[in-house]
Amino acid sequence: MDTPPVLTQGAAQQRGPTAPEKQAQDQSERRPGRRRPGRRIKEDQEEEAVFRDVVSFTPDPLPARYYDKDKTRPISFYLSSLEELLAWTPLMEDGFNVALAPLERRQPPLSSPRPRTLLCHDMMGGYLEDRFIQGSEVQTPYSFYHWQYIDVFVYFSHHTVTIPPVCWTNAAHRHGVCVLGTFITEWQEGGRLCESFLAGDERSYQAVADRLVQIAQFFRFDGWLINIENSLSPAAVGNTPPFLQYLTTQLHQQVPGGLVLWYDSVVQSGQLKWQDELNEQNRVFFDSCDGFFTNYNWREEHLQRMVAQAGERLADVYVGVDVFARSNVVGGRFDTDKSMELIRKHGFSVALFAPGWVYECLDKSDFFQNQDKFWRLLERFLPTHSICSLPFVTSFCLGLGTRRVCYGQEQAVGPWYHPSAQEIQPLFGDHKLAGDSRGWVKTQCCLADAWHGGGSLLLQGLIPPEVDNVAVRLFSLLVPVPPKLFLSMVYKFEDLTDVQVALELTTGDASSCHVGGISVLNETGSRHSPRPLRVPPTKLARWASRCGQQLSGGWIQRCYEVSLHGCLLQDLLVSFSRPPGSREEKSFICRLGEIQVVDANSLLTPLPRVQNVTISQIRWIPLVSGSEGLPTRLLLSCTLHWSYHLLQARCFRIHCRERTGSGSAMEETPGTEKPVFLGLAFANQYRVVDLAVAAARFGQDGRVEFLVEPVPREGFLVPQVEWGRAALLYSAPQ
Repeated sequence: MDTPPVLTQGAAQQRGPTAPEKQAQDQSERRPGRRRPGRRIKEDQEEEAVFRDVVSFTPDPLPARYYDKDKTRPISFYLSSLEELLAWTPLMEDGFNVALAPLERRQPPLSSPRPRTLLCHDMMGGYLEDRFIQGSEVQTPYSFYHWQYIDVFVYFSHHTVTIPPVCWTNAAHRHGVCVLGTFITEWQEGGRLCESFLAGDERSYQAVADRLVQIAQFFRFDGWLINIENSLSPAAVGNTPPFLQYLTTQLHQQVPGGLVLWYDSVVQSGQLKWQDELNEQNRVFFDSCDGFFTNYNWREEHLQRMVAQAGERLADVYVGVDVFARSNVVGGRFDTDKSMELIRKHGFSVALFAPGWVYECLDKSDFFQNQDKFWRLLERFLPTHSICSLPFVTSFCLGLGTRRVCYGQEQAVGPWYHPSAQEIQPLFGDHKLAGDSRGWVKTQCCLADAWHGGGSLLLQGLIPPEVDNVAVRLFSLLVPVPPKLFLSMVYKFEDLTDVQVALELTTGDASSCHVGGISVLNETGSRHSPRPLRVPPTKLARWASRCGQQLSGGWIQRCYEVSLHGCLLQDLLVSFSRPPGSREEKSFICRLGEIQVVDANSLLTPLPRVQNVTISQIRWIPLVSGSEGLPTRLLLSCTLHWSYHLLQARCFRIHCRERTGSGSAMEETPGTEKPVFLGLAFANQYRVVDLAVAAARFGQDGRVEFLVEPVPREGFLVPQVEWGRAALLYSAPQ
């Protein structure tokens, strides 16, 4: 996809870095809401913008579509009518909902002819806790993490235009999975809507298609599922194939890799008549777009007939499977493998509808076990896809947890849910050694401990007496390797043990792959075990300064340097081995906190600074009143914006620091010298919500400072000198 936008204060559509002068002008002239032009001061050799505000308890209203009404938290949204769709134009607030993560390259590409796997997420009407763009506090949220099996993710709801919540797009794109929204019409109202844009001339349906393409392009998702579930007049159904053709053509031009799918509902006569197959009555729609999503009440004879209908486009037919097993269907629930077996037997793709059944209908306390069981039963029908880009960095965080940890240091305690923060997930499951050996390794997610984020990867296993080690493949990759590669692994064992853990990798075509500084483990020469660095190279100290050392919380970091020439990196594995000379059976429990695979040269590239931090859209609420009835504590909400090239960031960590006093004599409140973590941002803007601060006294200013910490894609800490800063001085009303 093309370069993500650097959202400036003036125009949400503007791309690329903006000059500070122009940006400041845009801020003061164009943005709605309460904002004051800031003046720049020098403090500790760092530029800091200062904004002033007089406390008022009558705030300017914010656009209701973009914020929840109680706390003004940014929310993802849908459009309920054709009028809303045609009237949509991007505003500053839309920037919250733009995906940060570009669609990562993967192999095989979506365009390959192999059967694909589509997940259609339909849960209780949609837009639940996932609508809160900056996350929420929820005890037992739904989470999906078996991304390596999935090719297409559809966010489904019964709203006319379902724009996928940005958290799903960020998580899916990170794993190379494309994301579709849903355009749906239903019942009599849907029939009237279709008549209004399909029964007229081409300008009407082209205007709708153009706006759908614009929305996908702006919010950075990848296309649409078109679901017309109402009868169409002869004029409307006659224009439906041209509408699909135009939509598909325009989307392909504006969104590389874009996808338009048609749901099996209306037939070419205009009747609403589900066919449960591709046939002569509906193939005109299939011929007009990228794929066909069948209804769910099929039998094997339907699949047999479809083979001839689909011809060379077998993989473009997505056979629907209702995981809830409603009506007269094959499989579903924990028998979904029965339907998968038939679908794959005939070479079709599959559309799994509502696999959140494991969350909605089963005990939520067993959710992770049930979800792993569901996907484990399907595993043999689900080919994985490979990640094709560096840097490759993951802490295995699911985007949720019972506390937040930042590189071993606890930042916050309490439940949190922020799917945009989900990191690349491994291949989960139970892995047994081939043959008669009793060796095994099991991988599963775990929220009980974390190095970074909210969880870690738990590996349990057994090394039997007859073998020296057991290994498990965690990631499938297909990455052209740079001349010098740095790898890092953070781990810890649950108990004191003499079992050794090592990071291993496989490379493509060993005959043309020249490997330096690593030992070959097997006869084919394709699997290698890098030697851990005892002392990291001086020039990479900021990235690997603690290699081989015990870290906080009992974690240990191992670092590796590998020289490769003409290779493809294919797999990342973790191996567990017994001590030399030992023949005892060895069991182990190990947690992985982080894995990094990085081009060494990228670690030497200077990082840009966060610039042009601004504060706007300020809201005050009295929190605690003193003896005279005046508030002594206030709740502050405001919006931060800044400039930073988003392709260089994994995310941003937002902090604050409160100070009290008057004018230049302000002093930091004792104990608050260290910035307080507020949250994560996956855009160049962040809404601070209900931050408790001291009320300003008459004749004195209150002050709160906001800091924006960039997190580079390579995954190391950035010095505070590179952070962005802005301060808000506020005074009591006269």
